[in-house]
Amino acid sequence: MEVRSATRVRTSIQLGALTCIVFLLLFILDNRFRVLPDAIHNALPAHTPGLVITDITLATCSSLNLLSSCKLDAQKWHRVEKDLYLNKGWLNHAYIHIERKKESELVEIDRVILDVKVGRLDPVTPEKNQGAERWESRSGGIWLKRTSKRHASDSVKAITAVDVLFGADAVEARPGWEILDQPILLSNPGDNQEARLTVRRGPHVPIERPTVRVNKDGKFKIMQVADLHLSTGLGECRDAEPAGHNGGKCDADVRTLEFLGSVLDSEKPDLVVLSGDQVNGETAPDAQSAVFKFAEMFIKRGIPFATIFGNHDDEGSLGRLALMQLTQSLPWSLSLPGPSSVEGVGNYYVEVLSRSKSTSHSALTLYFLDTHGYSPDERQFRGYDWIKKSQIDWFKSTAQNLKNSPAHQGYHHIRMNMAFIHIPLPEYRNQDDIVQGSGTFAEPPTAPGFNSGFKQALVEENVLAVSCGHDHVNDYCALSKDPKPDLWMCYAGGSGFGGYGGYSHVIKGGYHRRVRIFEFDMDDASIKTWKRLEFGETDKRIDEMIIAQGGSVVAP
Repeated sequence: MEVRSATRVRTSIQLGALTCIVFLLLFILDNRFRVLPDAIHNALPAHTPGLVITDITLATCSSLNLLSSCKLDAQKWHRVEKDLYLNKGWLNHAYIHIERKKESELVEIDRVILDVKVGRLDPVTPEKNQGAERWESRSGGIWLKRTSKRHASDSVKAITAVDVLFGADAVEARPGWEILDQPILLSNPGDNQEARLTVRRGPHVPIERPTVRVNKDGKFKIMQVADLHLSTGLGECRDAEPAGHNGGKCDADVRTLEFLGSVLDSEKPDLVVLSGDQVNGETAPDAQSAVFKFAEMFIKRGIPFATIFGNHDDEGSLGRLALMQLTQSLPWSLSLPGPSSVEGVGNYYVEVLSRSKSTSHSALTLYFLDTHGYSPDERQFRGYDWIKKSQIDWFKSTAQNLKNSPAHQGYHHIRMNMAFIHIPLPEYRNQDDIVQGSGTFAEPPTAPGFNSGFKQALVEENVLAVSCGHDHVNDYCALSKDPKPDLWMCYAGGSGFGGYGGYSHVIKGGYHRRVRIFEFDMDDASIKTWKRLEFGETDKRIDEMIIAQGGSVVAP
């Protein structure tokens, strides 16, 4: 019996060893020759699931040459739908094309791209430890480093997506993406913005929507940024003050973003609200490049941000929904398109949770509504559009549902509510019927000609303040002349040098760009607001005032 048992043990060990050897041989053979079927490969985890890029090329065409084409064989090539001349070339057009394949369909002759560079010279010289790979030249000064090694596509170094951004100041805002240092070399570029390749390595990085919460000291600070008016490229300054600043040299987006960055670093807000006209559509033939410039400011600092649209955002290359989907996809973004059954894009709310991380109770609700663009009925109501009935109905039903929700019922302190829009309500325009708390009434508010009654809805749902943008040189907060104060109506003031300023005939020294701060103190249910300037008293809180106390509106 003992001999038989020992024989069984020895046999088991031998079988186990043989099995290990077989699996090891299979692994080595598959690593070199891919002998296992695709079904097995598809079941194995890959570092870069999906598609990998195997080639990149540039296709150019000319209106003078009828035989030239900017569309390559669609069975092989995928075209990045951005004309590198931004559709401004009189005769020339150029498009980047990529060849991409599923990892499971790669064969021995396929070569996966590990790196991309742009330049006139072969980038091989400064490289170390480059192995057998060599740089391959493509038109436009594009250089590719490709490999045919098995499982190269599983590496986090493999290029899995390619895009194009524009401008000398272009930046990437997407995780895992890298914008190349040098622009694509085009023939006859003229005055067009530099076209820059940007590539993603490895898999798509999923984005989680951030949670915003009151700080341990009971405070929560919002920075409202209105009317950035960013362009594709550096942008041209309008009405920059003082006129001789920096020797008279002024690149709009550079100066705007330097201002924005300085206030972000000094105020350290918990949330940034961009209240419309982030993109100056007329000068943004690639709106994506403009969006990434402001988003990157918040992403690198880890600050949540929420956006709504103005009347200029969608006048460039992207419509409202595409812009919102792009913004929504970025890290630290709270932006949402809102219900499709409600008119407009960007009707949503954000809950600011209580300071206790053990609960999900809401201390503060922020409402965001789309004020659209231009009047749909110019003959009867000239100027700008208005908030629609479907939006007001959505707002009221949402406020009521939230009020009865466990997240609101479970908060045993005084809750507060605020709203943000782009175009001011008609009530902003009634100068004889409002009491100005602080700031400057420098230009007639360009509110809608039709009053849809949204102000009354805000009051009924206990919203303490609403703040807008649109009229750049207005920066006041005001109350209606009612016996009981009911709603603060504020302007942020324009922040961007790509939009108009001026009004030196009304404002001594002309208008200086600014942003508005709202600080909520949940311990005493108060709201304090002030502004920060781009020039002049840059370290000072301008027009600081308390607009709510004990959860109620207070008069100045």
